[in-house]
Amino acid sequence: MKWLLFAASLCVLPAYAQDLQPSGSPQASSSASAPSASAGTSTLKDDKDKLSYSLGVDIARTLQRLDVDLNQQALVQGLSDILAKRSPALNDQEIQQTLQGFQKQLIQKQQAAMAKKQTEMKDLAEKNKAEGKKFLDENAKKAGVKTLPSGLQYKVEKDGNGPKPKDTDVVETNYRGTLTNGQEFDSSEKNGGPVSFPVNGVIKGWTEALKLMPVGSKWKLYIPSDLAYGDEGAGDTIQPGSTLVFDVELLGIKKEAAGAAAAGGAAAAAAQPGAGGTPEADSTGENEGAGTNKGPGAVGNPSPGKK
Repeated sequence: MKWLLFAASLCVLPAYAQDLQPSGSPQASSSASAPSASAGTSTLKDDKDKLSYSLGVDIARTLQRLDVDLNQQALVQGLSDILAKRSPALNDQEIQQTLQGFQKQLIQKQQAAMAKKQTEMKDLAEKNKAEGKKFLDENAKKAGVKTLPSGLQYKVEKDGNGPKPKDTDVVETNYRGTLTNGQEFDSSEKNGGPVSFPVNGVIKGWTEALKLMPVGSKWKLYIPSDLAYGDEGAGDTIQPGSTLVFDVELLGIKKEAAGAAAAGGAAAAAAQPGAGGTPEADSTGENEGAGTNKGPGAVGNPSPGKK
């Protein structure tokens, strides 16, 4: 009974098996790339036959994804013995010890894979932060670029004479976000036009800049990673440690968001279209001081400009 439960549990392991596969590895889900059907499938005459065969295929595919070194004959014999109600070749204690050892190996594999991924992410973040620092150091020397104590840089491209937003305000903006190499990852145009969101519901760099911008102004923002998405990055385009560049036009200030100061994340989610790349923040809490969110630039995130 324990073995049957364990075998059934293998069917729910594909997510873990997927984590162990190298990025970009092909998936054997397409019938076009699969080997030709075996002659044995012609014997599957009813639903019982199809279910039995399908369960066998599902377990086998899961074991393949787990990259387990198995004796196929012994595997089939184990299934056959139990299903035929024959006494297994191993006693319950031996089976339990063997399966516990196997489960321990799976956990160790998973931990090793996670540790490797974390190391790769950390190394990538450090590389990108170094490149970002070099970019910002050079950018600071350019005419019209101002650097704030936080490290945020901006250049006024159009002066405005309207009021400046407060933390609890909802603003309407046009924006375009790019990486330092000019690659665009999001824009209000892609989201259907001007976008509105709470000032305290975006990444730190946006929040700081917005409170300094009079309505009607247009600024170019240069945001270091610690004021953007930090060492986590966002989506497929914004890597860990990325410095981001935004063109931001402040079109207007709407009424103060109800409860925005206390619930920036919820207000931001309600105010934003949720398109990947908007400057709203995520809920990791990493960017304290900008509400509970991160903000602009998250491709694949419901925020301006993952997780």
